[in-house]
Amino acid sequence: MKIRAALLREIGLPAPYSTSRPLSITEVELDPPGPGEVLIKIWAAGLCHSDLSVINGDRPRGVPIVLGHESSAEVMEVGAGVTDLKAGDHVVMVFVPACGYCNPCMEARPALCEPGALANTQGTLLGGARRLHIGDEYLNHHTGVSCFADHAVVSRRSCVKVNVDITHREAALFGCAVLTGAGAVINRARIKVGDTAAVVGLGGVGLSALLAAVAAGARRVVAIDLSDEKLQLAQELGATHVVNPRNVKTDDDLYDMAGGRVDYGFDMAGAIPAFETAYKLTRRGGATITSGLPNPKLTFPLSLSQMVGEEREIRGSYLGSGVPAIDISRYIDLYKAGRLPVNQLMGRSFSLDHINEGFDHLASGSSLRDAIIF
Repeated sequence: MKIRAALLREIGLPAPYSTSRPLSITEVELDPPGPGEVLIKIWAAGLCHSDLSVINGDRPRGVPIVLGHESSAEVMEVGAGVTDLKAGDHVVMVFVPACGYCNPCMEARPALCEPGALANTQGTLLGGARRLHIGDEYLNHHTGVSCFADHAVVSRRSCVKVNVDITHREAALFGCAVLTGAGAVINRARIKVGDTAAVVGLGGVGLSALLAAVAAGARRVVAIDLSDEKLQLAQELGATHVVNPRNVKTDDDLYDMAGGRVDYGFDMAGAIPAFETAYKLTRRGGATITSGLPNPKLTFPLSLSQMVGEEREIRGSYLGSGVPAIDISRYIDLYKAGRLPVNQLMGRSFSLDHINEGFDHLASGSSLRDAIIF
């Protein structure tokens, strides 16, 4: 079938993207689903820094590639062997397809699935196929999803079935922003009632982490961002302290504004200064957790004696460090119960034809969770 898709052929074109136009809206051929695969109609797709990192070259992927990894969709057709989904079902996409058989999957750590990671690196679906092409030229899939298109073929292992009583615009948030941010708090930190936390970077992932910390009963939640508007929203969502790094001159200023150090410091910005701030705010015996994905060439120096003498921990968290098929449903239930009001994180909506302008808005740092609406 013929579909319209946002195709990236060249990495590293300069901003503003409304001028350089790295993403071209192109007619693409989409092959039918093979065994274990599903044809879906995309209804909403979130704009995330992980997509921007491919566009700007921070996390290069093979081109040509159809980008997009956070979405809500409707099943149109299922391939051979898919018996638990049917046409009309609503699904949220997961950006690491989990095979279910490798060691990480068997240990209930599907975010670390080895075949899934290999497929994502190679730009294929989990089974190794590419279903997108223009004539004889096959295109890469982004994280097995490629949802910046009106339709996609994905592995069944990339889908989580959800109820139809929330909108696709709401449901799309749970595929990355909520799954990653809330999961870092609930699964990786395992925050308890009375703990303290600092969240550095208030994009969709960071604000989801903040909401999860509040819902978990943290007694002090520090929100840190360069945007005063986002800091105001963070206060409305339950942050007890807010810090704009532009107002911080010394480490003592940081500690005073934050009300002291915290049990858990979260870097949700994917930038070295953000991680450094989260690390500085983490108390002796605490843990610094990062879900950001900066350029792989960037490094951060650590004092090993401090890690030993203060019993510090540094933890990575990917895909929320949980089981998406379970977590997404739980987070949606928390949202419907009013305990995880992620609808407050929804930003601007763009059409597919204006996706480059959408990435300009994301790159400005002023956006919440913007989305392409089909």
